This record gives sequence, C-alpha cells and structure tokens, in this order.
Amino acid sequence: MSSALDVVGIGFAYPGGASICHDLSLALAEGEIGCLLGPSGCGKTTVLRLIAGLEDLAAGEILLNGTVASRPGRIMPPEQRRVGVVFQDYALFPHLTVAANVAFGLRGISASERKARTHDLLTSVGLQATAQRYPHELSGGQKQRVALARAMAPRPQLLLLDEPFSNLDVDLRERLSLEVRAILKAQGITALLVTHDQQEAFAMADMVGVMRNGRIEQWDSAYNLYHRPRSRFVADFVGEGVLIDGQAMDGDGIETVLGSLKHCPGCDILPGQAVSLLLRPDDVQHDDDSPLKAEVVKKAFRGAEFLYTLRLADGMQVLSLVPSHHNHAIGEHIGIKLDVDHVVAFPRLGSDPNSSARD
Repeated sequence: MSSALDVVGIGFAYPGGASICHDLSLALAEGEIGCLLGPSGCGKTTVLRLIAGLEDLAAGEILLNGTVASRPGRIMPPEQRRVGVVFQDYALFPHLTVAANVAFGLRGISASERKARTHDLLTSVGLQATAQRYPHELSGGQKQRVALARAMAPRPQLLLLDEPFSNLDVDLRERLSLEVRAILKAQGITALLVTHDQQEAFAMADMVGVMRNGRIEQWDSAYNLYHRPRSRFVADFVGEGVLIDGQAMDGDGIETVLGSLKHCPGCDILPGQAVSLLLRPDDVQHDDDSPLKAEVVKKAFRGAEFLYTLRLADGMQVLSLVPSHHNHAIGEHIGIKLDVDHVVAFPRLGSDPNSSARD
C-alpha cells in the first residue's frame, strides 16, 4: 500500500513567537484515516494548516503521494495540492442550494458530469432528498454532511477535517462520526481528523496521534493507546484510569496494595524501583468473595454499568466498572480483585531504583 501523506520532522513557529510544533512526524497510507488528538493549544490545527499549505514550514517536509508539497523555502500553493478541508462551522454558502454547494468546486467538466457527480455524492451522504433545500433549512448533522460532500466533490487526494463535529450534541456527534467513517471508507479517501474528543477519534480513525506541546507522544491504534500507552501523559489523557503506587520486583513482577502482578512487558522499570501502575476501570473487578475490600466514595450510573470510585485502606482511590444490578451505596465496602490483561507501569516521579531498594 503506497503512502498518501508523509509528514517528516516538521517544525513551525510564528515570527517572534514560541514554537508551535517541532520534530513532528506521521504517515498515512492510501485510504487510511488518521487523527490528531490532544488538548486545546497543543498545535493540532496548525499541523492541518501546514499540510493544507496555509503556513510555511520552518523545518522538515510534507509529501503528498510522494511529491514534496512543503519544505523550508518551498511551498506548493494550496490550490495545487488536491487537499479538501471540512471546517467545524460548515462554511456553506447560504444563498446556494445543497446541490449548488456540493457542485461549487467542480471545474473543467460538463454540466451533465457535474450533475451526476453531485447526485452521487448526495446519495452517498444520504441527502439526495435535500438537493434543492438551502442550508438554513437543514439540521446541524445534515449541514456537516453537505460540507463533507462538497469537500469530496473534486476527488481530493487527502481530506482534512478540523473539529468537524464540535458544534453538534454528543449523541449526534457519535452517530455522525461513524457515518462519516463509513462514507470515507466507501469512497476510498485518505483523511486526517483533528479533535480533542477521544471518543470521536476512536470512532473514526485507524491511527491516532496523541499530541502534547507541539509533538506527537504516540502514533498508534486506539487499542494500543488505551492498553499500551508509552508515556504517563498518554496514559492519563486517553480513557479513564488511575495510577497507583507499586514496587518493581525481580522477573518483571510488580507488588501493589491490591496484590502482585507478574509481567510488565516493555515497561522501562528496574527491580527495586518505585513505580506508578496504570489501572483502568475494567482492571478492577467486583468480587463479593474477595478478602480485599474498598469503600464506595462515588458512583456514576451508565445504564448497563456503574462506574464506582473506590477508596482503598491506605487512602488510594481506584475506578471500577460494575454491572448495574450491583447497586451499592456510598460508604459501603465491597470486595474487589485485580484482573489486568495489559500491565502498564512507569517509574514513579522522582524515583531511583537504588534509593527505593534501600527503603
């Protein structure tokens, strides 16, 4: 599979300002959907603007289908890049019908070809019945699908989506992200999404890059980001979970107040070192027969499950997902046990294996 997008060690800073991104790299194969996920101000949208050709690189290079589009001192004009952009505010023309909005970017083809292409795209996004309506007559989700169809109309080699669902309510956002993924996959379009919403990222993307301070901390599948985070920041930013204290033992073992864990493959820890062990809510199971008890201090009903916040005897707190027919009261003590498939631990901040061993 050939590469549609290569971002190689890029850097950017506004004149006289701090660095916005530096030494950032990623790659997307043809037809792959990627996502830049991170908090506000981490540089996500700037990377999109660099790929679109709206800003000049200070370092590195950007290649589209193997052709250099940007490097310091050389930039291919945006209109020559065959890159489509979908904005969070839709940017539809209010005086044009839905069909006219979609057809707006189609140039150099006959009227019949333009009409057929517009019809095919509106059919693909499920809006063929709205062709003669105007944007103000549409819902937010319909407007976003029109914007998507318009961006796909010229057959871009890459589609950039900048927080495309941020103006929508939570339920619609989740449903539309799945619909847009299906549309992009059916059209075979390579896409890069920017969002701060991890559920949106997980629903749409094949590969996700977690960004922090202008760099990608980890470029990986959603599954690996959740179960095999490579840094404390990724572990904390992606999903729910807590870091509890532990002690690294010989043979990749870790001792904690909740018991011993036998393996931590790939963890950068040494025997005797104080560690922080990542526990996801599904790692802590409710077990009435367990001698280990924890106090319920918070509970959040999620329909099929409760998310309990539990306080251990030493004061540490953990999260646990429990089937909702186990309805325990605040202050109640319940039995728990560990069931960890993916053991992830980091050296505890300020820890030293030699001093830990002496303690």
